[in-house]
Amino acid sequence: MRYIITALLASTPAFSEVPRVVTDIPPVHALVAQVMGDLGQPELLLAKGADEHDFQLRPSQAAAVAGSGLVVWIGPELTPWLASALETRPEGSAVLGLLDAKGTMLRAYGETGHDDHADAGGHDDHAEEAGHDDHGHDDHGHDDHGHDDHGHDDHAEAAGHDDHDHSGTDPHVWLDPGNAQVWLDLIATELSRLDPENAATYAANSAAARDELAALDARLAARLEAVKGKPVVTFHDAYGYFGAHYGLSFAGSVALGDAASPGAARLAELRRTLKTGEVLCIFPEVQHDPKLIEQMAEGTGAKIGGALDPVGSSLEPGPGAYAALLTGMAETIAGCLEG
Repeated sequence: MRYIITALLASTPAFSEVPRVVTDIPPVHALVAQVMGDLGQPELLLAKGADEHDFQLRPSQAAAVAGSGLVVWIGPELTPWLASALETRPEGSAVLGLLDAKGTMLRAYGETGHDDHADAGGHDDHAEEAGHDDHGHDDHGHDDHGHDDHGHDDHAEAAGHDDHDHSGTDPHVWLDPGNAQVWLDLIATELSRLDPENAATYAANSAAARDELAALDARLAARLEAVKGKPVVTFHDAYGYFGAHYGLSFAGSVALGDAASPGAARLAELRRTLKTGEVLCIFPEVQHDPKLIEQMAEGTGAKIGGALDPVGSSLEPGPGAYAALLTGMAETIAGCLEG
């Protein structure tokens, strides 16, 4: 079942109030917090350091989902544990699924090449797909979104394992800041529908956040310019959006899925790639034991970079977490490649 936006069946009351908003992962939480500003604080479900693909809601969190006025999430492809909780909400409750939202630029797993939709520093194609013009919201009517009822065998286990599927659409869509630009307006539009008295504030907050993100994007593009095309290896295949947006070269990953165990043949092939000397850096991740990365890099000449944090699981939640996530990733990658 697909979750995008479900319009309320009842008409919006004349005197609305700021809705209670629940979000799935830190970057989504940060974007919603920026749009809400001083009007309210969204709730983040994913605990610090937790696995976004395999998480169990506490009873209080399940109750928060059931009682919320709006849930903003990526979608079941990333956080399947939230899908069942959404089924407990009253019929007609508002849900904004960002993966399926109009204007979101999508990539398939394993897709290579630079992102032609969003060159670093500018996102006109994202905006055109979403119907943006000068931060306007006219084209974000809810009919547009659709409606729904709601040789290293012994190391294989080190990477962990779950049922996360590594095929089809890559759900790590927030790592393209062009998508975040689109989502800020979508979030503002949905909040304005639920809380029309504060619509002007949501729109102003969204516009300010988009301007700040555009400036950050330009800074990161400049920071990464010198390391474009220099091959790196990551722990798992989660960086296609980030790499395509900034022109980075990812030569492979230890694990295919976010928590899938790499087989012996895959590890041996990756070792051969590392031994060619073409790969300059290999990066662990904050949620996973770096031991396998260290063993893969040994004797290859590839440097071990700092731990990447694609979902922001180590960051302090809040409106600044999205910028911190992108900045930390760019600095970690550039720092290793330049060193």
